[in-house]
Amino acid sequence: MNPIERALGILLLLTGGKLVPATVLAERFQVSLRTIYRDIDRLIALGVPIDAERGAEGGYRLASGYLQPPVALSRDETAALLAAMALVRSSRTVPLANDLASAEKKLLATLPKTVHGLLKEADKIVGIEPIPPDIFHAGTKAEPTEDWQRALDGFMAGILDGKRVRFDHVNPSRNTAKAHDVEPYGVMFDRDLWYLAGRCVDTQTVKVYRADRVRGLEISGMFFRPDKSFSIKTLLGGAWLSQAMRRWEQEEEIAKILITAQQAKKLSADWYYRHAVFTPAGDGRILLSIPSTDRARILPLVRWLGPGAELLSPDSLRAEFAAELAALTALYGHDTAAG
Repeated sequence: MNPIERALGILLLLTGGKLVPATVLAERFQVSLRTIYRDIDRLIALGVPIDAERGAEGGYRLASGYLQPPVALSRDETAALLAAMALVRSSRTVPLANDLASAEKKLLATLPKTVHGLLKEADKIVGIEPIPPDIFHAGTKAEPTEDWQRALDGFMAGILDGKRVRFDHVNPSRNTAKAHDVEPYGVMFDRDLWYLAGRCVDTQTVKVYRADRVRGLEISGMFFRPDKSFSIKTLLGGAWLSQAMRRWEQEEEIAKILITAQQAKKLSADWYYRHAVFTPAGDGRILLSIPSTDRARILPLVRWLGPGAELLSPDSLRAEFAAELAALTALYGHDTAAG
């Protein structure tokens, strides 16, 4: 038995928590006490925390907590931990960063070859968006539901299995649901919501879907070849929203609001509205174009902007807002006249 094999054997014998006398170790490995002492010194020099106690009842043992008992994890359990680690690493500072890195290597070593490469860089398929300024926006809060969890779990299973997923995606403004066939690429956490990123089979483009709007997700029998060049990082920093805005401009009716330069500057800092289209109007004002005519989105924005903002279209919302302003004018104009 060479010194390396003997050192490993000593390490294993010391994991039981009980003191092991040097004489027992020498007898077990058929070497002298001097050799055992040298082996213990080598292990300590390598950073192994060995406690030693002198006396007739003394001996050696590993410091408590150095080696944990083995834990059997399934492939998906291991993948879940690696995904969680990728999210944690997205933070600017991470507790026990070095230990996190070593734990990740150990988890990777237990994975089958089919998914080892995929999860070796888990932060390429799992990302977290840093929280940007929210100048004015609402509706990004959603309570987790069973549908939401099933969508997220099923999407991750599709990634691991290399299979397409099928689901319906709800459009709340239209109150419709559209079927999608998608090659799952990654998931992203942004402003307390999970998003699913994958290549839409129909359009052959990478799209992002809100998990809480996904219904009836199922994994199909169709395999696909993962895009090795894809990284969820390319969608962070609002890139996914900017791409979606450009697509929505082709699919949705546009709301147009004439605003001042100061209002435009304020909105351009917002995480959502900074991805809208800002066009100089020629008179120092800015034309803001938003690919949505949802009254619950547009009217509160115009109210918040206040004087200087003029809702130009759609005509139906302009008429509704004009009626609201007329009612306010009548109310407050009466107070002014009375005074």
